[in-house]
Amino acid sequence: MSQQSAAHTHDTDLLVIGAGPTGLFAAYYAGFRGMRIAVVDSLPELGGQITAMYPEKQILDVAGFPSIKGRDLVEGLVSQAATGSPAYFLDRTASTLTEHEEGVVVGLDDGTEIHAKAVLITAGIGKFSPRPLPAGDGWLGRGLEFFVPSFAPYAGKDVVIVGGGDSAFDWALHLEPVAHSVTLVHRRDAFRAHQRTVEAVRSSSVEIVTRAEVSALKGNGVLESIDITVDGEVTNRPAQAVVAALGFVADLGPLQHWGIEVEKRHVVVDSSMRTNLQRVFAAGDVTEYPGKVRLIAVGFGEAATAVNNAAVVVDPSAHVFPGHSSEGS
Repeated sequence: MSQQSAAHTHDTDLLVIGAGPTGLFAAYYAGFRGMRIAVVDSLPELGGQITAMYPEKQILDVAGFPSIKGRDLVEGLVSQAATGSPAYFLDRTASTLTEHEEGVVVGLDDGTEIHAKAVLITAGIGKFSPRPLPAGDGWLGRGLEFFVPSFAPYAGKDVVIVGGGDSAFDWALHLEPVAHSVTLVHRRDAFRAHQRTVEAVRSSSVEIVTRAEVSALKGNGVLESIDITVDGEVTNRPAQAVVAALGFVADLGPLQHWGIEVEKRHVVVDSSMRTNLQRVFAAGDVTEYPGKVRLIAVGFGEAATAVNNAAVVVDPSAHVFPGHSSEGS
């Protein structure tokens, strides 16, 4: 795997926009179909949200793996994609898209132009930024973090996690055996996290404080304690780390201005994963159609559907159905 150096133009058969699990599998499958592939992602590393947000998380919805750690899944997908020798353009944003009779030109924010016969958008939720913790202004990197890419820095610390969704409960569960103590603070009694994970946290030593908010972070240069406000009552407790797992704001960015039909920040596709633009397809969490289910497993199937239909756009003499992969072994 090597990142392509910035070039004025790059020619390819299929351009994949988004290097998360769906995009990486699409790159592999396009290589399997004999296409030249380029992959663009605004993040500096492959793996999308998994690499950026929860590389240590156990993922439970990938066929063939009862459980697999996020970083291990990404590593396998990168190795699989390498068989197609994709050209990677990382830490760069696809800014413009222009269709013409024989293909598509996508302009990147560094001035590079990628000329492709077809485009596959696998941008997930698009570019994302974490929702801020109101009391945490000025504390980022001094005890406050939004993501937990590694558990080791939390060893022996008093950790407070703010939030009630899957990330908050997953991190609480994984940090519990590592940290000195873990407290989960949420403003409501109800949680958005998967019930099985909630029950696992309740059965652990993690303290859950509801109808509460972290109202202040305190310390001399680095975090030493926090204030928690419950029903107007303020209590102070030791904390050397706060994880604000309050969700994130997603933005499809320039994609929204390419003439692609978008519905509630998702790209509308038909059963072939084609958008309203003839040479532009989409797959994974970014897509919208009746009955859509946003799971990694679904994204993999959509990627195969999109690539097989894009193959006919790239080469009109090709067939949508490629034959079974075992036939080529």
